[in-house]
Amino acid sequence: MIYAKQPGVPEFECFEYSDKKKDYAVLIPIINEGDRIIKELQRAFKNNVSDYADIIICDGGSTDGCTEESRLRDLNVNSLLIKKSAGKQGAQLRMGIWWALQRGYNGIITIDGNNKDSIEDVPEFIDKLKEGYDLIQGSRFIKGGKAINTPFIRTVSVKLIHAPIISLTAHQHFTDTTNAYRAYSARYLRDERVKPLRDIFMTYELLAYLSVRATQIGMKACEIPVTREYPATGKTPTKISFFKGNSELMKILIKNAFGAYNP
Repeated sequence: MIYAKQPGVPEFECFEYSDKKKDYAVLIPIINEGDRIIKELQRAFKNNVSDYADIIICDGGSTDGCTEESRLRDLNVNSLLIKKSAGKQGAQLRMGIWWALQRGYNGIITIDGNNKDSIEDVPEFIDKLKEGYDLIQGSRFIKGGKAINTPFIRTVSVKLIHAPIISLTAHQHFTDTTNAYRAYSARYLRDERVKPLRDIFMTYELLAYLSVRATQIGMKACEIPVTREYPATGKTPTKISFFKGNSELMKILIKNAFGAYNP
């Protein structure tokens, strides 16, 4: 089924392999992740993640065959959404958030599709959502978390730049703010003071904005320990280029600190 573009939501095609089964959804934005997303889904399958949440792939238009239907079905993927209009990660997440809210999930968990994150920890996020938290940030830098083979420059930039700016903006201390492994309550996403479904969120703006808006409007936020493991050798799996990508991230952080994304 194809959903036409609407304000705040890109045009996208939906392949619904199963009806809604759980109260929570895991949204995985990907584009040409190759074997990485398959390995991640295999880990989810092995750890019975689909017993806790419906797994939704939010594809940006992959052409490498990583979204082949039979494999996704075999690995208990619930639905595949394929973005058809402009935008990058932010647009993929808006597509997934809209779909999840339309389906009536109580909350969503987002996680990158490059097999760096401990997808087996999904139940821990759901426990916190059930406790009444509206934003749950996964962190490799708190007690119980594990940062494995993290590039030195990443560690420095997160700890000395990104996390302090986000923490100041949010009025609450966070330690791993570039980490897209996190959860949001439906209450948070539906709040009129938040409005995540806006076309201004095209790349990484939405992650930065949702990191701070919950506590700004008096909602509950916390961190939980997770593992993020980079490959010991070879190219670092990331969509952020060192110079241009990090420059854009800094611009987003500064705009976010000054409330540029607030409704």
